[in-house]
Amino acid sequence: MDRLLNAREEWTGLTACSDEEALAICSEQMIDLVLLGNGILYGEEQELRKRLLQIHPSLKIIQHYGGGSGLLYGEIMAAI
Repeated sequence: MDRLLNAREEWTGLTACSDEEALAICSEQMIDLVLLGNGILYGEEQELRKRLLQIHPSLKIIQHYGGGSGLLYGEIMAAI
């Protein structure tokens, strides 16, 4: 996902491998969109969403389960 995001000149993608890392990035930078990959448990996802929205109440958060670059692009464009 990181490679696909950063392949587009108009996007800058940052990768976080833990909730703490994601929260730190969102605390330090203005983020437009958070993509959640597969493998996160429902309860953990809900808690992460809650904490991210406490930092940036208007933050868009979407799930991305995989697929090609066209699908990822479509998901992002629909969210923003």
